[in-house]
Amino acid sequence: MPELPEVEVTRRSFADRISGARILALHLGKPLRWPLGVQPGALAGRTVEAVRRRGKYLLVDLDRGVLLLHLGMSGSLLFDDKLPESGLHDHFDLVTTRGVLRLNDPRRFGAIVYSESVDVEPAAKLLGGLGVEPLDEGFDAREFHAALKGRNASIKQVLLAGDIVVGVGNIYASEALFLAGIRPTLRASRISAPRAAKLHKAIKEVLAKAVEKGGSTLRDFSNAQGQGGYFQLEAMVYDREGQPCRACGTPIKRIVQGQRATYYCPHCQKS
Repeated sequence: MPELPEVEVTRRSFADRISGARILALHLGKPLRWPLGVQPGALAGRTVEAVRRRGKYLLVDLDRGVLLLHLGMSGSLLFDDKLPESGLHDHFDLVTTRGVLRLNDPRRFGAIVYSESVDVEPAAKLLGGLGVEPLDEGFDAREFHAALKGRNASIKQVLLAGDIVVGVGNIYASEALFLAGIRPTLRASRISAPRAAKLHKAIKEVLAKAVEKGGSTLRDFSNAQGQGGYFQLEAMVYDREGQPCRACGTPIKRIVQGQRATYYCPHCQKS
């Protein structure tokens, strides 16, 4: 599933190129998770002003209104002025004067939703419960620790919930917890201020490094230029069950939390 780094890498790969483009047409394939919310022809003639990211959503700002794009479990975007005809798993083509923005999504858990602004429905509902952006200056270590003190769930599950800090998905939660030396099963409320500060720093470092490496391509992720990511090649624990820890040599363990695989080193992450 594309996580925050993959979504940010995707944004950077086409945002500048599509900015200023005029929409010529919008073509839809099979239905996605939610309806578009507007007649496709109503967007013709509008201009793309910018592409932002909020959590795992891409926000395509138009001169009137905004398109919210979510890649779901298996979605990816392509943007080019010479794309082949739509295939079986191509479900959205935004045809512009600078090229076609296409969503390919074999499992169709992705979504394209139109909203008149981010402050009204449906955008307000989709974005309203999201936590602070981990790569922004507003991600404060003391506020992070204070929020953790009110949670009795495991720290891994709290990170995945996304209402304290957004976008720390399964891969990067495991990696950040390893870097901070915190076992993923530890209750969030038991994490001390110094350890929360270490985790705060680890989250920022892991996500920044993943963006730098182009994200993680475990199955089929690629950016809007068709390029894969390389972070997975440097992962310390994720998807390395039974392999020696890169720090101490202890075999990496795998457990399941909330139906998601968690990887950790039992020596480096004792508590």
